[in-house]
Amino acid sequence: MAAGGKKKTKASVTRRLRRSRATALEVARDKGFPYYVDMNVTLSLDDDLVKRVRKIAVGKDTTLTGLVREYLEGLAAEDAASGRKRREREALERSFQQHSFKMGKRTWKRADLYARS
Repeated sequence: MAAGGKKKTKASVTRRLRRSRATALEVARDKGFPYYVDMNVTLSLDDDLVKRVRKIAVGKDTTLTGLVREYLEGLAAEDAASGRKRREREALERSFQQHSFKMGKRTWKRADLYARS
């Protein structure tokens, strides 16, 4: 029996998984990803490299796939952050161009600002 005294049936679990997968797909589409969330990718890697990385993964209590996923998520987040910073900088520069004005020739010296009577 599951929490709350309800018995889990295969059909109810399947419905819940379909619902959660549909929600994940909607989120992916809202974020601008045109593909499914769980995409399989084939990599060609040297056997020795795979063995070494699997040992590292075991030491970090994860899998080779988990390490690759973590790296790629970090890379994507870094790229998104740099893109956001670039867009913000460009917006600030446009704002400066739109709101700049000429003040005329400066007729004072810096020392005049601090002159005491």
